[in-house]
Amino acid sequence: MGATDWLNPIKGFGVTFHHMFKKPVTVNYPEEKRPTAPRFHGRHQLNRWPDGLEKCVGCELCAWACPADAIYVEGGDNTDSERYSPGERYGRVYQINYLRCILCGLCIEACPTRALTMTNEYELADSSRESLIYTKEMLLAPLGPGMEQPPHPMRLGESEEDYYRLGQSNG
Repeated sequence: MGATDWLNPIKGFGVTFHHMFKKPVTVNYPEEKRPTAPRFHGRHQLNRWPDGLEKCVGCELCAWACPADAIYVEGGDNTDSERYSPGERYGRVYQINYLRCILCGLCIEACPTRALTMTNEYELADSSRESLIYTKEMLLAPLGPGMEQPPHPMRLGESEEDYYRLGQSNG
């Protein structure tokens, strides 16, 4: 036993006494929502390219990386007449089961196209189990100005390489 080991309990009580006399912080939650931290992991979002095509290429890496097995992805093939993403494939079916999801963020780290990100939205509670399985339509980012609803041809270049380079410089 060291010479200063007998001081450890006193230091611990010092922290307790320091916080014991502080005024508690009360938040009127539903009426007042406090801002989240900048890197907070909330609800997922499937992003789009600036022309409206989906960034998800249906590679299923997010589903493989998920430790809770909460993500289900089924890829489909793009055709010249129906194009949903700039690659050969797209995520035809995309579901996240928020009853299983632990909001760890491993799925967004695994995504090679940055199609999947996490928002600051944290109100995910619901009264039915079915409504907590988010489908692709619920997860897709809304169309912004200048975006066109897929399916449509690639608008950011002549080849996939041009497309991805132009998309990266735009954000």
